[in-house]
Amino acid sequence: MAEKDKPQQKPAKELPVSFGSFTSKETWDLYFATKTADDFSEWYADWPQLRTLLARNLLYPFSVLASRPKTPPPTAVPPDQLRILVPACGDSRLSEHLYDVGFRNIINLDYSKEVIAAMLRRNVKQRPGMRWRVMDITNMEFPNESFDAIIDKGGLDVLMDPGFGQKYPNLYITKVKQLLKVGGKYICLTLGDSKMLGLLFQKFRFGWKMNFHAIDPEPSSKNHGQQTFMVIVEKDGSTVVYQISPLLDLRKYHVGQVHELVGILRREKGCRSVLMRSLDIFYPLQDVLAAGNLTELQPGRRLKLFLGEYGISILLFKSILLDAQRDSGPFSHQFLVLIVPKVRTLQWILSSEEGQWVFVKEFKVARLAIILLDTPHSCFTIEVIQHDLTPLVKHLAPGDEVPIQFVVASEGIKQREVLCEVVSALNGPVLVDDLIFEKLDDALIRYFPCKLLKIRRFVVRSMVRSEAVLSVDAPNESASEVEGDNVQAASKTRKKVKQKKGKHTSRSTASSGEMQLCHNYLDSFHHNGIISGLMLIYLHLKGSTSSAGLVKTVVIGLKAGLLPMFMKNCLPCLHIEVVEVDPVIVDIARKYFGLVEDERLKVHITDAFAYLDKRAAEEVLAEEDHSLKLDILVVDVDSPLPTTSLASPAICFIEGPFLTRAKHSLSEDGLLIIHLVTSFSGVRFPVYSSLKKVFSTILILHPDEDANDEVIFALKKDSPVTEEQLSAAWSKLAASLELQEKQGWEQRVVDSSKLIKLL
Repeated sequence: MAEKDKPQQKPAKELPVSFGSFTSKETWDLYFATKTADDFSEWYADWPQLRTLLARNLLYPFSVLASRPKTPPPTAVPPDQLRILVPACGDSRLSEHLYDVGFRNIINLDYSKEVIAAMLRRNVKQRPGMRWRVMDITNMEFPNESFDAIIDKGGLDVLMDPGFGQKYPNLYITKVKQLLKVGGKYICLTLGDSKMLGLLFQKFRFGWKMNFHAIDPEPSSKNHGQQTFMVIVEKDGSTVVYQISPLLDLRKYHVGQVHELVGILRREKGCRSVLMRSLDIFYPLQDVLAAGNLTELQPGRRLKLFLGEYGISILLFKSILLDAQRDSGPFSHQFLVLIVPKVRTLQWILSSEEGQWVFVKEFKVARLAIILLDTPHSCFTIEVIQHDLTPLVKHLAPGDEVPIQFVVASEGIKQREVLCEVVSALNGPVLVDDLIFEKLDDALIRYFPCKLLKIRRFVVRSMVRSEAVLSVDAPNESASEVEGDNVQAASKTRKKVKQKKGKHTSRSTASSGEMQLCHNYLDSFHHNGIISGLMLIYLHLKGSTSSAGLVKTVVIGLKAGLLPMFMKNCLPCLHIEVVEVDPVIVDIARKYFGLVEDERLKVHITDAFAYLDKRAAEEVLAEEDHSLKLDILVVDVDSPLPTTSLASPAICFIEGPFLTRAKHSLSEDGLLIIHLVTSFSGVRFPVYSSLKKVFSTILILHPDEDANDEVIFALKKDSPVTEEQLSAAWSKLAASLELQEKQGWEQRVVDSSKLIKLL
């Protein structure tokens, strides 16, 4: 295994940033086309620093390395028979060094045809056994369990570029896990970015042993700022949770780097400690598949699974898989998927193990997969959920030819009436319907004294965007009377009542028994969160006031109009303008959801970018008149693509061009509020990063780890906010709401405001 004795060219250290984006294939082709055969790049550690640690981990399992034998034992597989994959190989000499010390069965991949052609020409005579292929590393075309080791020298770091988003790193790691044999190792050389390490830790929790090493720098190196780390994970073929073994001396590194590393390692070790003690674990489907074959029925088996993955599905799902008890046939079905709405998940027969087995018996099914829906799924119709589940539950079927049958547990809908079905040129199919439920939600029962309620839904592309409550006795000062299919709105502020005959009907004139649409109740978490943050941060944390007396507020995205109508009715200090690009949406909000414009509420049918640009132009013409600045800008726009893992906002509203416009449009104490919806925690990091480039002070409202919804608050002013200031503002908010006449919504605002934290 002696290495060939030949002079080594000193590698270049620079990254090709001057050529363009890491995300562009053309950029890489151009970069590699400009390089000569001896002009190569080793961005991380060089071979002398890697050789011993890398060879040892390729030859021996963790169990042998942990015992630290004085004399190396015989290897289970000779080095020349180990099948090694090097994705995103670039022009690194790492594969050549491995080949020269005896690892001859190496396949190198890169999606740049220029570098693959150059490396093939360089090695075809000296290293004839080494193979080179042009391939996208997020879609590697090899059979599962094909490799003993996958060595990644910076490939995942490149995929973590914000331009790729979180989809491609997830697809890549999923493929890596599939391609490794049991006992195989993924060896990742990285600069140790916290987001990248967080993704690695999350993806390799169940059935993977993990070691974490720091690579000693070259003795002559003066680049002490870029420490290289080696993360090694070994496939165990089970779903056991192992603790991480960080094998590094933190005293060698910069204080900032140590602080970040210690923090993320401590959090992950704490998470794994909890999982190791827990008896109630939902296992990721991919890790369960790696540990064994699910196609085979095992009588009496019960598994708790997480289904869904970023880039593969829109949503995440909790599932219970049950294989019928022995001797319980004959069966009417081989496989059923039971979708359980949130309103049913707490019932004993569906929440308890004993009750779940009752369903297996009653359905006479060999295998039952119970899908437990939760709050994040409530804005999607059953059709969308079923479509999202279909490719996921295929992995649960006991055989390739077994058909998938879906059964949906009743949502408890007593009556449904479709009021409107139209097709918008911009948003596609739009539907409005009224529902009466057999059992009301506890929050509705507490808020509404009358138990005769309807829920009016605003549905776009099969996704529920808004829900309004209609009641015989709506508990608000300003309600909207329903006559047939139309809503005749009544508007009343605390300062002034303005009525127009035939268009406004105050609650006092409504006939007994008439259904009224309540504009003083917000059912959605994020609308309550927007109001909470608006009141806590703008009015009490900063103590801000508008020079014109009213707080100038712009809401981008109308939906059913419930948020701006609530603002008008309940917050008389606001002057509201709404920007909505789709005239069909505006017409529906007026006709079915009681949207009424007046001197404090105006709707603009235009593009949000055009609206902000127009305001900026008006400000220039008015010689930088700061009275034209906005105090509050709310972005509540859903993604137009239902298949995206970022459900809200549309991606253009979290990118630099819009954020820069937004900041410019705000007054000195201005506040930007963004509603963020995603099933995948990794999606949030690029959003935060994009915001941080424009706004220095950011707060978030996130109810819990399982929630999709999040409300982000970005302050224009750069002055920092402390936890003490936030706590004092909360006390002021609670005290101010105690003094005013109660309408029922105040306590929800106070409760939501407690959840607002500094990012």
